[in-house]
Amino acid sequence: MKTTTIGTKKNCLQNLPFWFTQRVEARLEFLYGKKNTPTLMNRLINMVAEFKKQEPIRKENKWSEHDVVVITYGDSIIQKGERPLATLYEFLTLHLKETINTVHILPYFPFSSDDGFAVVDYREVNPNLGQWDDINRIATQFKLMTDLVINHVSSQHIWFKNYLNNQEPGRSFFIEVNTESDISSVVRPRSTPLRIPIHSAQGLRYVWATFGEDQIDVNFKNPDVLFEFLALLLLYLRNSSQLIRLDAIAFLWKNIGTRCINLRETHEVVKLIRDVMDLCSPKSILITETNIPNGENVSYFGNSDEAHMVYQFSLPPLLLHALLKGDSHYLSEWSKDMPRPPKGCTYFNFIASHDGIGLRPAEGLLPPEEISALIEDIPRKGGFISMKANSNGVDTPYEINISLFDALAEISAETNQTNVQRLICAHAIMLVLQGIPAIYIHSFTATQNDTSEFKRTGRTRSINRHKWDYDQLFSLLNDPDTTTSIVFHELKNLLALRRRQKAFHPEAAQETLILNTNLFAIWRTSLDNQQKILAISNVTSETQTIKLPPHPIPNGSMIWREIIGSTAITGNTNEIFLQPYQSVWLEALD
Repeated sequence: MKTTTIGTKKNCLQNLPFWFTQRVEARLEFLYGKKNTPTLMNRLINMVAEFKKQEPIRKENKWSEHDVVVITYGDSIIQKGERPLATLYEFLTLHLKETINTVHILPYFPFSSDDGFAVVDYREVNPNLGQWDDINRIATQFKLMTDLVINHVSSQHIWFKNYLNNQEPGRSFFIEVNTESDISSVVRPRSTPLRIPIHSAQGLRYVWATFGEDQIDVNFKNPDVLFEFLALLLLYLRNSSQLIRLDAIAFLWKNIGTRCINLRETHEVVKLIRDVMDLCSPKSILITETNIPNGENVSYFGNSDEAHMVYQFSLPPLLLHALLKGDSHYLSEWSKDMPRPPKGCTYFNFIASHDGIGLRPAEGLLPPEEISALIEDIPRKGGFISMKANSNGVDTPYEINISLFDALAEISAETNQTNVQRLICAHAIMLVLQGIPAIYIHSFTATQNDTSEFKRTGRTRSINRHKWDYDQLFSLLNDPDTTTSIVFHELKNLLALRRRQKAFHPEAAQETLILNTNLFAIWRTSLDNQQKILAISNVTSETQTIKLPPHPIPNGSMIWREIIGSTAITGNTNEIFLQPYQSVWLEALD
C-alpha cells in the first residue's frame, strides 16, 4: 500500500523508514478510517521522531540460553525502614545475580485495587514502593520487564474522574453500554457484572468493566486513547524497560454483537505497538498476556509482526495434572503438537505467577472430566476455584488460586519430601522447553498459602501473594535444612546448569518423545547442531526403568553425559533408573 501524500512528505522530513510509515498508515486506516489517517499519521510521526534511536532493527537474536526471568511484586520482600524496591534490589543482587538476568516487576504504579492492576497514575512509581531512581537502579543490573496495563484504568484515574465531570482528557475515553445492548456473546473472565452503573454530570450511565467495578475499560475506538498509551509505552522504554508486557490485551477492542475477544482490531493495535517499539527501541521485546485457549493464544505471534513472546498459559494446568496424576499423556501430546514459534519469536514459559493457574488454556487439551479431577482436591489443600460467567448464565471454573507448592502437595504425605520433589521436577520440565523460563519469586522460596493475607483482603488471589520479611527469609535461606533453602538452592543449581547448554537456546529445535505415560521426554538440539540433549523426567512416585533411545550422533562413541549429576553413561548401558520425580538431562557425546 502506498503512503498518503501528507504522510510521505512528513516522513521524508523526519527521515523515518518506509517500512514504518507503510505499516502504521495501513493500521491507522483500518482502525480509524481513511479520512482520519493523515492527521493521525502526522501525530504519530511527531511522537516517535522525538524518541527514535538512530539504529536499525537488529536481526540477531534478542535472547539466548542465558535468559531467565523472575516474576515479583515490588514489595514481595520487605524490610522495615527501607523502600521495598531498594530491598528488592538488594535481594536480587545478593542472591540471584548469577542465576537470573531479567526481572518482571509487576505494576509498580499507584493503584486502587487488584494489587496494582487498577492503575491510578501510569507515570509515577508508587511512593509506597520507591521512585523512578529505584526502578532504573534495578535496570542497571537486570533487564527490566514492565506492565502496560492497557485494557482498563482505575476508577480513581484522572481520566475517569474527568469522564464523570464531562471534561477532557477523559470525557470520551470510556465505553458506554446501555441496558438494551446485547452483550450475551461477550467472553468474560469474571462473574461480576459487565455493565457498571455510575452517576455522572450527564446523569446515569453504564460503563464497560471487564474485570470489575474498579477497573473501567478504556475505549480504543477513540484514537486519543491509543496515543495516550503509546506515550506511556515510550515513557517506560525511556525509563530502562527492555520488555513490555501487554496486560489482558485480548479484551482490548469491543464491538457489540461479538465475543469482544481476539478481534482483528486488537491484533492491529498490538502490531502498531510492535511497529513503534521496533522503530524506537529495536532491542526491546513485546509480550502479550492472553489467558485464553491455546490456539487463540499463539495467534498473537501474528506473522512475526505482533508479540515477540507469548505466555505458555497451557503449561501450568497440564504440568500440574501430569504430576498430580502421575501421567504425562496430555502434557506430552500438547508438547508434541505445539507449533514452533515464527522466526524472531519464542514462548514465555512459566508454571506459577501472581495470578492463579488458568483453566481456560486447558480447554481442548484436557477432557472435562480430567479438569474436574484436577480441581477436586484444591479446596482440601487450602486453595480456591474462581469462576467465570458464560453466555448461558452458568458459571464455570476459570482459575485455581493456590500457591504452586501447595498445589503440588501430597495431602497424605507426612513430610515435605514429595512436595519438594514435585516442585523441582515441575521446574526441571519447564526449563527444557523451547522458550524463555520465568520463575515466580514464591516458587524460588517454596512459599505456601498465605491464608492470613486472603482473610485480610477477601480476594482469593491474595493466597499466592505473600510478602516476605527480609530477615525471616534470609534466615530460612541460610538454614540448609529448611524447605525454603532446599528448593531455592536446587532451583539455582538447575538454572546454572541450564544457562551453560546451547541446546536450551529459546529457538533451539525441540522434539517430544512418547516413551510412556510415566515419563516426559524431549530432545533439544542447539542452533549449530553441536549439542543434543535428551531431557527425561519421571512424573510418578515410583522408580522407573528407562531404555535409552538410539544414540543420535552417527559413528559416535555411544556415551551420554548426565548434566544434572555430571556422570557419564556408556553405550553398553542401555537402561537407566529414575527415582520418583527425578529428572535427567543427557547430553549425547561424540
